[in-house]
Amino acid sequence: MFNYAMRKLGLGVLTVLAVTVILFLILHSIPGDPIRMITDPRVSDEVIEELRARWGLDRPLHVQYFYWIGNILRGDMGTSIMTHQSVAYLIRTRLPYTLALAVGALIFRYVVGVTLGLFVAVRRGTIADKILVSLAVVLRSIPQFWLGILLIILFSVTWRLLPISGYDGPQSFILPLMALALPPIASTMRLTRSEILEVMREDYVRTAHAKGVSWYGVMIRHVLRNALIPITVTFFLSLPWLIGGSVVVENVFAWPGMGRLLWRSIMRQDLPVVQGIVLIIAVLTVTSNTVGDIMTGVLDPRIREQMEGHSK
Repeated sequence: MFNYAMRKLGLGVLTVLAVTVILFLILHSIPGDPIRMITDPRVSDEVIEELRARWGLDRPLHVQYFYWIGNILRGDMGTSIMTHQSVAYLIRTRLPYTLALAVGALIFRYVVGVTLGLFVAVRRGTIADKILVSLAVVLRSIPQFWLGILLIILFSVTWRLLPISGYDGPQSFILPLMALALPPIASTMRLTRSEILEVMREDYVRTAHAKGVSWYGVMIRHVLRNALIPITVTFFLSLPWLIGGSVVVENVFAWPGMGRLLWRSIMRQDLPVVQGIVLIIAVLTVTSNTVGDIMTGVLDPRIREQMEGHSK
């Protein structure tokens, strides 16, 4: 297991490096000049070139990349072209809001999604099953930005129950959390339902029933334990995707998080900030994948034995 984890970690590091290269090439191939966006149109070309040299944008692309990576390894994420503030400071002030929203949505998604999935699985074919599955399809099809606008119209404009946007206390979490969590809840419910139904058809479940094990004992010791393995893996994989997906939700609700900062930085071509945020998301994604793979081995002895066999 240790050797397998180290191999996954090494592969993750290579993945992050590949992401940095692709990210750097894409950002520097976008038409436009960030220096001209922060200067007066009447500024002379000599001043523009001087500013480009000050920000290192006149160097060859590969030199700029290695200079950026070298600074990252020293803990320096660069300076924002627009605000002249440290990128690390900008991310540090916005990250808590994004993590609070993403972690809250993640917990809400899996508590509600797994509970509803178990409910409809044991009531397969009933009216409740058909209604909830149909509702899940509808929720999964709704774009998050449209859902966010709909929630604002209902709860803030029409009923005046919750704040429209921004952060103004715990109540401000509710609408963006719902917009971020409701569509994924539908996917989690359907995944839980299908996994439980598949496990319930296994021979060892029928054997447990034949031995006289109670229904609750079979569900807890056999069905849920095996059905929750893929769901547990998706739990760890969901956090970075929620952080990435929060860009739209944070802009709809003017949430002071990292997603809103990323969107504004892309619009302004503030390359150091965009590179820093995407790097954070890439590291979170690789870490979540590694933890998810390790948890799979811990929960499923068959996979653990297969890992140990490969490591010999």
